[in-house]
Amino acid sequence: MAEELKQWEYRVVASPGNIWSGPKEEDLEALLNELGMEGWEVVSTYTITYNNKFTLIAKRPLSAKGRRQRSWPG
Repeated sequence: MAEELKQWEYRVVASPGNIWSGPKEEDLEALLNELGMEGWEVVSTYTITYNNKFTLIAKRPLSAKGRRQRSWPG
């Protein structure tokens, strides 16, 4: 029996903070907790050289509701 492939939706979020100082720990923790409560799982992060900010990449299973709301570019 073939297993159905799981579909995902992704979210890209810039960290709180500014170029002079990175995010405060409590702000980052609040952001991560908010993402987790919405069902997002952070799967990757990246930073830009000489910048105290970073970007989070998160995913969660794509639901039928999310599929209907999605508008693809193009």
